[in-house]
Amino acid sequence: MRKKLIALSIASLTSATAFAQSNVTIYGLVDFGYAYRFDGKNAGSSTPGVNTGTPNSSSQLNSGQSAGNRIGFKGTEDLGNGLKAVFLLEQGYLLDTGLAATSNSAFTRQAYMGLSGNFGTVIGGRLYTPHYNFVKSFDPFDAGTVGRYNNVYSNFPSLTNVGSLGDPTRVDNAVSYISPSFSGFSATALYSNNASQQEAAASNSANNTFYAVLGQYKSGPISAGINYHYIAAGTAVSSWDNVQNATIAGSYDFNVVKVAALYSWNELDYQASGTSNATINNYLLGVTAPFGKWAAKASYQYSDGNRAAGGDAQQFAIGLDYNLSKRTSFYSAYSFINNDDQRLQAVGDASNKGDYAAGNGYSLGGVFQQGIQLGLKHTF
Repeated sequence: MRKKLIALSIASLTSATAFAQSNVTIYGLVDFGYAYRFDGKNAGSSTPGVNTGTPNSSSQLNSGQSAGNRIGFKGTEDLGNGLKAVFLLEQGYLLDTGLAATSNSAFTRQAYMGLSGNFGTVIGGRLYTPHYNFVKSFDPFDAGTVGRYNNVYSNFPSLTNVGSLGDPTRVDNAVSYISPSFSGFSATALYSNNASQQEAAASNSANNTFYAVLGQYKSGPISAGINYHYIAAGTAVSSWDNVQNATIAGSYDFNVVKVAALYSWNELDYQASGTSNATINNYLLGVTAPFGKWAAKASYQYSDGNRAAGGDAQQFAIGLDYNLSKRTSFYSAYSFINNDDQRLQAVGDASNKGDYAAGNGYSLGGVFQQGIQLGLKHTF
């Protein structure tokens, strides 16, 4: 009887230890605020050269302005000898309506599992691209609010079946390797068997395959790196052959102010012979200045596209945040976007619709897009 009690006690301790080595964390972000967008040229007409005298404007109560609302589950299990199993499931939602961020209520933001250890980390599922994580880290607005870099970045507006592949945020059917840091240097590689939605059942040749690699150095106040991605169109695509992007960026934190600079080259190759490729060069300069609980930020972007890519555009953005705590903050942002007339549906007249607009998926007619946002963000 005594031996049985000792055995049960040992088993109980072993079970408790094993449980302690596994953990699941529930986390999330809630964001809500006000947005006003308008076109400073007063271009309320679709007829070139005609001004109706009525400016286009939009006044809204929105959620997910500075960062997408989300709820997620992430966990690790210690498998011994430095090896861990990892997973993450993350869903986006709209706080102002209570609905899912997309019509599909599954884990559309991220969903992956994998292993990590001394060799690095290998994960597979629906993943953020190295390109997106890299570029947003140099954007003072962290890819959020009306000041976000995405407003005037790598847009191929006249093409079908491209989606956001010129500036890819997430890809499906992906596997990624993230190396350990070697004296500040690290590398990330990603492959996707089909960049968007499930793979074709009949033939792999119909898939839009995605390849990406990122090399980065981080040490003290310095951060720098270079990224390249290539998307090859499957046979189901009849208009374009591939999309390429190469980005180099760096920043230096002087404590009183952090300065960042970025250059990106983007090209979309048409399948049709004799058709010029669409090429866009993006330039970004950004500054962030923390003082007490406040943080001021500003950025300037210039997007230089050839005629096939829709012409040029530039954006000026400023913002001011106030941290109520480590998890809760007020934010404000303003942006001004000047669309070149070549970006106006190729009609060469500034009274028509601008292809680039002041953020978060909203587009108004006109060449001079402007946006203002105020809001509150909390992370948990």
